[in-house]
Amino acid sequence: MSNWVVIAQYYSDVYRTEFICRGLETKDQALEALRAALHTYLPSKSIVEKRRRVYRFADQETYLVVIKGKLTEWECTLRLAELISDSTDAAVAEHAQLEDRVSEGTDGPQDRIPPGY
Repeated sequence: MSNWVVIAQYYSDVYRTEFICRGLETKDQALEALRAALHTYLPSKSIVEKRRRVYRFADQETYLVVIKGKLTEWECTLRLAELISDSTDAAVAEHAQLEDRVSEGTDGPQDRIPPGY
C-alpha cells in the first residue's frame, strides 16, 4: 500500500511545507489531486488573487504556481511525494528498510514510529 501526498512548498519568512492532501493510495490519485489543487490552492497567508500562472516542470509531477495579488506576487511549488517505506516499488521500500536498520540509535530522519510511543 502506497502513501502518497500532495505538498506545497514556499518561502514566507522561513521555508515552509504544507500538506494539501494526504493518504492517497496510488500515484494516479495523487496526480489527480495535484492537478485539482493547481487552480484552487491558496497559501495560508492572506492574499487577494488577481492573476494565477501555472508552470509545469519537465517531470510532470511538479508545478510552479505564481499568484499575482493586489500588492505582491507570491510563488509556491506543488508536488507529489511518496512515503518510501510504503512504496509499491520493492527496491525503494527495501532500501528504506535497510536504512532504518543501519540508522537505529541515531537521530537521523525516520518514517516509522520510534520505540516507546
